[in-house]
Amino acid sequence: MGNDTSDKASATIRVEVAYALPDKQSLLALDVPAGTTALQAAEQSALADEYDDLVLADAKLGIFGKVVAPTQVLREGDRVEIYRPLIADPKEVRKARAARAKERRSESGK
Repeated sequence: MGNDTSDKASATIRVEVAYALPDKQSLLALDVPAGTTALQAAEQSALADEYDDLVLADAKLGIFGKVVAPTQVLREGDRVEIYRPLIADPKEVRKARAARAKERRSESGK
């Protein structure tokens, strides 16, 4: 039996990094060392150079739609998603929509 530590140290995994704006999307495949974190993969993708407003240190990251810590270690085939900050608070948007619907119902009932 040989020492397979060197094999593990040099092992790479294939992951994808995705970022999207309403009018432009990027999906990059990367080969990264095993043990790479979500943030490290996002940094290695160089998407922050392509998108002026993208600040990786402030961005939320996810894997297949689930928010993860930047320190999340990636597995083969993971897709790291870089999320844009929300423009509006979803709770406030729902409250405003409900208030408008209630107002329309009360007006139509007169």
